[in-house]
Amino acid sequence: MAEQRLGRMVEPNGLKMRLLQRDKMTQIAVREWVLQCACWGMVLAGRWMPAIAAEEAPKTTKYLIVHADDAGMSHSVNRATIDALQEGLVTSASIMVPCAWFKEFAAWASEHPEYDYGIHLTLTSEWEYYRWGPVADPSEVPSLIDPEGYLWDNVPLVAANVRAEEAEKELRAQIDRALKFGVPLSHLDTHMGSLLARPDLVEVYARLALDYNLPILFVRDVDGRLAKEYPAVAERAAEITKELDARGLPLLDGVLQFYGGTSHQQRLETYNTALRNLRPGVTELIIHCGYADEELRAITSSAERRDGDRRIFTSEAMRELLRSEGIRLTTWKELDEKTDPR
Repeated sequence: MAEQRLGRMVEPNGLKMRLLQRDKMTQIAVREWVLQCACWGMVLAGRWMPAIAAEEAPKTTKYLIVHADDAGMSHSVNRATIDALQEGLVTSASIMVPCAWFKEFAAWASEHPEYDYGIHLTLTSEWEYYRWGPVADPSEVPSLIDPEGYLWDNVPLVAANVRAEEAEKELRAQIDRALKFGVPLSHLDTHMGSLLARPDLVEVYARLALDYNLPILFVRDVDGRLAKEYPAVAERAAEITKELDARGLPLLDGVLQFYGGTSHQQRLETYNTALRNLRPGVTELIIHCGYADEELRAITSSAERRDGDRRIFTSEAMRELLRSEGIRLTTWKELDEKTDPR
């Protein structure tokens, strides 16, 4: 299990309500959990503390994990994620086990163990018509399920309804299913930040890391503005950090994720600016890859953004930007090897 370990940080999220026109006939309120330009305020606050020993990650070195979320969600997302891993700059991906296209991506991952694969621990099913239920027996996790029989569609409903012991049962079922399908796991993270919603869910998150000997997406420095905005994380951060350090599980210095932008060019400029201003340390940049085809457009209003992320992070121009800025691409496996005291 030791060689299967990697890390990812907890994703904080802000709820944004948008009215989307569908078929020019009906307005549908769609909940989108989005990370703003400075995820957890890390960039704006300018707080970056080395997560790796100085001899392993000099403060002058900029390490970057380019991470693709939501593998397994759909065939389009699977195709795009695989292409970005093989042909682009993506070095890590995480998988949504409850989704219908999990098996396709799991089969590919089992045949390509050279890449990083995390479990995108999932307690929400957020799309209007494409939804999923739990991996565990529904009768054993009733608090996770909405009146239609799916997982809750947003994090506030998770926080209001989910029992921590049932969440843990479901998340263990997701991890075990991925292992059963031969996925070489490297880390764990949390879909839509649902495991940050309450202190007891944060504890579940940390316990899974320790029990499976897998890093979780988590940052070392949780104070100030971050602590105010995410009190459930702040309440347990010091103890969790100590436990992960004792086990030799890596922590990150920062995480970036960008939503919004009314055009592809605006999003490209946002990425370029962020990377030109990247601080030393280990940063994870979270993107979402897809092909803007009929399947993905039927699922989500973010099809064009996902297609744009794929194009940006398979481009030679982005490769050259990283090179010119002295940014070193890394993986969770490499990070894990450096921090493992054993």
